[in-house]
Amino acid sequence: MSGGALVGIVLVSHSAGVAGSVAELARGIAAGGAVAPVAPAGGTADGGLGTSAELIQAAASQVDRGAGVALLVDLGSSVLTVKALLEDEELPAGSRLVDAPFLEGAVAAVVAASAGAPLEAVVAAAEEAYAYRKA
Repeated sequence: MSGGALVGIVLVSHSAGVAGSVAELARGIAAGGAVAPVAPAGGTADGGLGTSAELIQAAASQVDRGAGVALLVDLGSSVLTVKALLEDEELPAGSRLVDAPFLEGAVAAVVAASAGAPLEAVVAAAEEAYAYRKA
């Protein structure tokens, strides 16, 4: 972690409502101290369903504190859009696409980042969410 900065989290969904609600839930669960910066990037610029590179870039810039940015995505074009932005170096340095379930991974990432974990540990916590069993 650089200078006490927290890893930022971006939640990319095809729906602004879904991204915003997952961000709210993750922040609420991580509450109790400093909460890592979290920004939703949901839907298109005109409020429709889809993915917007511009919204993702704006969200990543908003949460970037110099310790890295973890981007969690829901499906399809959100994955492709983030991959393209990373490939074209259009996201802050230290940005990572995280292969994790959207809701559970987001909560794990925000909790880990809020505890001051470095980017690699935040990514690992989110990815471990695949192992959460409900039955």
